[in-house]
Amino acid sequence: MLWEAVRLAFTAITRNKLRSFLTVLGVVIGVAAVIAMVTVGAGSSAQVKASVERLGTNVLVLRPGRVRMGPPSGEPTPRFTLKDVAALAELPIVATVAPQANGTYPLVAGNANSTAQVSGTTAAYLTVQNWPLAMGRAFEPGEEAAGAALCLLGQTVRDKLFGSADPLGETLRVRGLSCQVIGVLSPRGAGSFGQDLDDIVLIPVKTMHRRLQGNSDVGSISVALLKSVDSATGIRSVQALMRERRGIDIGQADNFSVTDMKDFNTLLSGINSVMTGLLSAVAAVSLLVGGIGIMNIMLVSVTERTREIGIRLAVGASGGQVLTQFLIEAIVLSVLGGALGIGLGLALAWGGSVYLAVPFTPSALVIVLAFGFSALVGVIFGFFPARRAARLDPIEALRHQ
Repeated sequence: MLWEAVRLAFTAITRNKLRSFLTVLGVVIGVAAVIAMVTVGAGSSAQVKASVERLGTNVLVLRPGRVRMGPPSGEPTPRFTLKDVAALAELPIVATVAPQANGTYPLVAGNANSTAQVSGTTAAYLTVQNWPLAMGRAFEPGEEAAGAALCLLGQTVRDKLFGSADPLGETLRVRGLSCQVIGVLSPRGAGSFGQDLDDIVLIPVKTMHRRLQGNSDVGSISVALLKSVDSATGIRSVQALMRERRGIDIGQADNFSVTDMKDFNTLLSGINSVMTGLLSAVAAVSLLVGGIGIMNIMLVSVTERTREIGIRLAVGASGGQVLTQFLIEAIVLSVLGGALGIGLGLALAWGGSVYLAVPFTPSALVIVLAFGFSALVGVIFGFFPARRAARLDPIEALRHQ
C-alpha cells in the first residue's frame, strides 16, 4: 500500500515537471547554503588553528603601538630596534627572539619579475615560526652581522621567478639590491586571512636596514618562550622589560602590544564560529521559505485534483489513504530537494575551499541534519494540504469542475 502511494506521488510530481522543479528549488538552495556555509566555516577554523600551531605553543608577538578605540590620537609611536631584540634575548624565560622589518618591493630574476613581501630578519625566525627549509641553508651569524646580500625564497616567489629550475646560487634583484639565493622555504599555503604565506623573501635584517629601508626600525618581534614558562608569566616579563626600555612611567599605558598567538587563535576561531552560525541561520531561513513553497503548491494541487479526490473517496478510499498520498507527495518533493541540495552544497563548499585556500572538511553530521530538516519541512508543510484533501466531502468534490 505504501509503495503504491509512493508510485502515485511520483506520477503526480512528474505530471508537472517545471512546477515540481520550482517547488523543490527553495529546499535545494536552503540545504546547499547550509552545507556550504558550515563546511567552509569549519575549513577556515581548521586553517586558523593549523596556522597558529605551526608557530609553536609559547610564541609572543610584539608590535609598536597599541589597540585604540575611536580615532587615532596622532601621537608618534616609537619603533623597536635591534637593541630591544638583544635585550629580550637576555631574559631567562626566552628561548629564541626574531626581529622582522617588512616591506613590499619589486623582484627581478633574469627575464622574470614580480612583487612580494620582503622581510628582514635572522635565522632565528625560522625556529620561532617552525618553518624548515626545503633546500639550501639559513643565514649564518657572521653574515647577519655583516649585512650580507643573501636571501631565502618562499615557494611562490621561487615558482614565479625560477619555475622548476634550481635557484640556489642565482642572483635576485630586490629593488636596487642584488642578493644571492642560498635557500628555499618549505611551502606553508594560505594564512589565517587567506594571504599567501609563501609569497615572501627573507634577507638579513641589517641588510634590510642599510640597503632598502635606510633606517634601523623593527616592525615586530617574535619571542619564543621556554616550554616550561606559561604565556601569562612570559607576557608580564616582556611587558616589564619593554616598559622600562621605553621609559613608560607607572600609570601610563603601554605604547606597544604583546599578543599571545594562542589567544589570537581563540579569537579568530570564535569569530569564525559566530559568522558561520549567523550565515547558516540565514541559509536555514531559505529552507522554511522552500517549505512554504511546497505547502502552497500542494494546496494548488489539492484544488486542481478535487474531482480526482472525490472519485477516490466515492469508490471507497478512506480519508487516511488520501492524506497519506498527498503527505507522501510533499515528503518526496522535500527529500528530492534535500538530496539535490547536498550535492550542490558539497560542490559549492569544495569550490569555496579551493578559492579561499582553506581545507575542505565536510561534516557527515551537518549533511544528515540538513537532509533530515528538509524531510521534516516536507512533513510539516505537507500535512495541512493533505489534511484538507482528506476532509473533502465526496459529493461536493464530485460536483467540482
